[in-house]
Amino acid sequence: MGSILEIVRTLLPLIIVGGIAVFVILRMKYKYKKGTLGKKKSKGAQNLLDSLIPFGMMIGLAIAVLVSIFSPLSFLSAIAWGPGIGLLFGYFAYEIYSQKEESYSS
Repeated sequence: MGSILEIVRTLLPLIIVGGIAVFVILRMKYKYKKGTLGKKKSKGAQNLLDSLIPFGMMIGLAIAVLVSIFSPLSFLSAIAWGPGIGLLFGYFAYEIYSQKEESYSS
């Protein structure tokens, strides 16, 4: 019974993060086919919009590594959870930022 729990505890982060990745990929594919991907007028704003998801993954990894240093969470588990949660937050940031209108101050 103990080995089954160990296998489940090992595979659970992979399953959950894989589900998050599939969700984000399918949502982006749906938005692409529908033609509703976020578009910004300026090139800088478009570059920021396109970079939100990878930035989310990098920030998630950095936070997870720091958490694993100062908590009993294992390093390998943190490497699995961090980018996956960062991917989800990056996607939400992409959705929020793509909805906002650009404002130009004079």
